[in-house]
Amino acid sequence: MSILLFNYSKLWSNLAVMDKLLAMNTFVQIVERGSLTAAAEAMDKSLPSVVRILATLEQSLDTRLLNRTTRNIALTDEGRCYLARCRQILADIEDAESELGLNKDEPSGHLTVTAPVMFGKMHVAPAVTEFLTRFERTEVDLLLLDRVTNLIEEGVDVAIRIGPLSDSSMIAKQVGEIRHMICASPDYIKNNSLITHPRELTKHNCLRFTGLGSSSTWRFMESGKPVSILVNGVFSCNQIEVLRDACVDGLGVAMFLSYQVEPLIQQGKLVNVLSDFEPPSMPVNVIYSHAKLLSSRVRIFVEWMRDSLY
Repeated sequence: MSILLFNYSKLWSNLAVMDKLLAMNTFVQIVERGSLTAAAEAMDKSLPSVVRILATLEQSLDTRLLNRTTRNIALTDEGRCYLARCRQILADIEDAESELGLNKDEPSGHLTVTAPVMFGKMHVAPAVTEFLTRFERTEVDLLLLDRVTNLIEEGVDVAIRIGPLSDSSMIAKQVGEIRHMICASPDYIKNNSLITHPRELTKHNCLRFTGLGSSSTWRFMESGKPVSILVNGVFSCNQIEVLRDACVDGLGVAMFLSYQVEPLIQQGKLVNVLSDFEPPSMPVNVIYSHAKLLSSRVRIFVEWMRDSLY
C-alpha cells in the first residue's frame, strides 16, 4: 500500500465552517461503532448530520475514506491510514486535557476489548463490569472470540490473549501464566488403565477440542525435550465447555488450559494426570497498539485489567 500524504492546509481551509476535530471524531466514531446510524446515536446527532460531516471530510481530503453499502461499511486503504492519524490526534488532545486536570482523571468514551470466549466469561467480563461501575463515563464493547483479531484493522483498543505474541508492533503487559493439563474424572481413572506416560494416551478415549484447528496432536515435554502424541477418540467438539462436561461425566481424557478446569479439580470432579510431562506454561497478556496512539482511557483500562487479572 502506498503511503498517503494528506494536504492538511487544504483540509483546514475547506473545513472553515466545520469543526475539524468534530469531523475527525465523527469519522472515528463511525468506524468504531460500525455504522453511521450507531455513530449518530452515540454522538447524539441526527443521521443526516453525520452523513454530511463525513461527506464534507472526504470532499476536503479529496479521498474516499469508507466504502459504503446498504449493509455495511469498510475502510479503504487511505481510510485506514487516516484513521490512525485521527486516533493519534484525538488521543493527544485527551492526554493534554488530562495533564491540565480538565478531565479530573476520569476516563470517558468508548473502548472495544476482545478476549478468548471462556477466559473472557470467567475473568475478563467481571473485571469490565467493575470498571464500568467505577468509571461511569466509559462504554465498553466486549468481543469474546476464540480467534486472533487484528487490533488496527478491526478497531480493537485492548486484547487479552493467551500464548506467545506474533506481532512485535503490539505492546504487551503480562498478567499471568496458564498451564496445559490432561484431565479425567475419578470414575474414568478407576475403570481404565493408569496413565503414567503420554504414549499411553493412544490406548484411551481422548476427547478433542476443535475450536482452534487441529486437535489430534497433543504436545508434552520429557527430560527437556518436546514430545508429540497422536491421539484418537469417539468425541470432539468446538466448544470447550461441552468437552469439559463430557470429561466430568467420565467419557474420556481431555487436554485443557488450567483456568478451564482448576475449580473442578479443587471440587474433586476432575483429576490432573501427566503433570510431570506438561509443556511450558503460556503467558496471559493484555495487549494494545503502539503507545503513541494510546488514549488515557485505554491506559487506565490496561492498568485496571493488570490489577484485576494478576
